[in-house]
Amino acid sequence: MEQKRNQPLARDAMAYVLAGGRGSRLKELTDRRAKPAVYFGGKARIIDFALSNALNSGIRRIGVATQYKAHSLIRHLQRGWNFFRPERNESFDILPASQRVSETQWYEGTADAVYQNIDIIEDYGVEYMVILAGDHIYKMDYELMLQQHVDSGAQVTIGCLEVPRMEATGFGVMHVDEKDEIIAFVEKPADPPGIPGNPEMALASMGIYVFHTKFLMDLLRRDAADPTSSRDFGKDIIPYIVQHGKAVAHRFTASCVRSDFEREAYWRDVGTVDAYWQANIDLTDITPELDIYDGSWPIWTFAEIKPPAKFVHDDENRRGSAISSLVSGDCIISGSTLYRSLLFTGVRANSYARLEGAVVLPDVKVGRRAQLRNVVIDRGVIIPEGLVVGEDPELDARRFRRSENGICLITQSMIDKLEL
Repeated sequence: MEQKRNQPLARDAMAYVLAGGRGSRLKELTDRRAKPAVYFGGKARIIDFALSNALNSGIRRIGVATQYKAHSLIRHLQRGWNFFRPERNESFDILPASQRVSETQWYEGTADAVYQNIDIIEDYGVEYMVILAGDHIYKMDYELMLQQHVDSGAQVTIGCLEVPRMEATGFGVMHVDEKDEIIAFVEKPADPPGIPGNPEMALASMGIYVFHTKFLMDLLRRDAADPTSSRDFGKDIIPYIVQHGKAVAHRFTASCVRSDFEREAYWRDVGTVDAYWQANIDLTDITPELDIYDGSWPIWTFAEIKPPAKFVHDDENRRGSAISSLVSGDCIISGSTLYRSLLFTGVRANSYARLEGAVVLPDVKVGRRAQLRNVVIDRGVIIPEGLVVGEDPELDARRFRRSENGICLITQSMIDKLEL
């Protein structure tokens, strides 16, 4: 058992966010940006949730590994996360794959994305590493996970969701004993192992790992020397520790952050167009499952200096109005109607248009008399006057990216191909 200290463990930890993935199931939304850079919730990007969790937990050293189409992500991080001060023992490093280990080598896997920056990590001299995925929506206090890691004497502690057993087939699943020590780690099993005492539920990996830094560095060096390794935490590093050491599961319910309005532990992978649309639209509920208004656990992001939203015109059938909707700054709702929609910064919705179930990314212009239902509109799209989406499924599928659940993703290139 390690000696208790006066300061929180988070002050001696580094959060390392893996943010290099494309997220191809989001289709054209990730043609120009990595999944962690995709917009979410009116103002933020997806990565802001993991970063805000680290900051709110007390972690003041953060690294972000980037790779796929990283410019949008890097620009966001430079603008919104540049307030760390080295004189306060704070740091924020953006770590693109930069051939620091090999002149030909990109990051070959999640473990390699850490290994290639070992010298930077070791220079900080932190005692603990918190490895995070940068593409999930949730609120979590990592200090509580760090405390469990130290108290249990584990070599790795793995953040886990409790999910219905047969819904865990798409995850890495922990087979645990009564003390939540991991007996086996099974990647996407057809028949997931249940939890002792609760056999209809399973523990699915969140892609969150806590290590002692020295142990992790030694392990990564061993893994890098193994020519058969795929350089991945889930496929190589974690199974090795489960077999040769002590791995412990940390249940998300033990450290998730909830306001008085949040009933359940909220975690979402918004990795498909349907899931992305649903999670954004859910925010329009009177009492949403995710409380983004909780000032005690703010979601930090790049706060643009923009004027307030504006609603104009008060004529019959030409009234700027929004019902059960979120409207960000610099939006002008000019004689159009919004219902259960979420608008990001700088949207213009013109007269007689109606938006229902619309997730509208920044700087979109909606033309007069457009009728848009159940859509996701990419940044900067110009919607032509009179366009109708959401009434004719076959026509929508020919023109746009229509999902299994009938959500239409609209990009400017799709609009440019229309014959109006």
